[in-house]
Amino acid sequence: MTNVATHPQTEAPAAPKLARQFVNFAVYKVDPEWRRLSKSARTKGKDEVATVIKHFDSSRCQVLTFSTTGMRADGEFLLWVIAHDLEAIQDLAAAISKTSLGAYLIRSQSYLSMTKRSMYLDRFHPEHAEDRAHLVPGKYKYFFVYPFVKKREWYLLPMEERQKMMDEHIRIGMKYQSVKLNTTYSFGLDDQEFVVAFETDVPQDFLDLVQELRESQGSLYTLRDTPIITCIAKPAHDMLDDLG
Repeated sequence: MTNVATHPQTEAPAAPKLARQFVNFAVYKVDPEWRRLSKSARTKGKDEVATVIKHFDSSRCQVLTFSTTGMRADGEFLLWVIAHDLEAIQDLAAAISKTSLGAYLIRSQSYLSMTKRSMYLDRFHPEHAEDRAHLVPGKYKYFFVYPFVKKREWYLLPMEERQKMMDEHIRIGMKYQSVKLNTTYSFGLDDQEFVVAFETDVPQDFLDLVQELRESQGSLYTLRDTPIITCIAKPAHDMLDDLG
């Protein structure tokens, strides 16, 4: 009888953890003086900014472009930037400033945050836990952004109480399957504590979702959740053409 050599069982390598991401939501407003320039000068400036966005999006970070023209008085477009290092976000902003259009752009709002796994359990979708560390933007038409801050009393509640309120929050969100939530965290990085961004093709569902969340127990612990920025997704050139 032949002896068969046995080898110790080896465990399958653990799946690598997704690297956390830095996230920036930047709103730009154009100086009205820019609209008095010649058409060729305006076209040149828009082409320069579009080229910068394309370069960074293909090499150093994700750059998603949205028009806010007609939605807010303090900005005409928003860039959603997702990167693995802060330098990419800074270098993109600097490169835009160095264009001829950049000389007329005001960065009217800017919110910095990071991804991380939530400290609360999603009892309904436990497989989503690791997803929180890595944003995967969808191809939706409408985009809603707002930073918010919770009352300090929230953090002093027992974890069980907070989890119970988050369960209610998640149950409400599940009713609106057309709305995709992206939660990012700003503790120590910026003035707010969170920046939440919603993607959808059905803006009325988003409105109903927010209204229903206002009636949840957890909303008692929100200190501030403005400004709310409503955007329409557009390719960079179309977004810039909305400037005039």
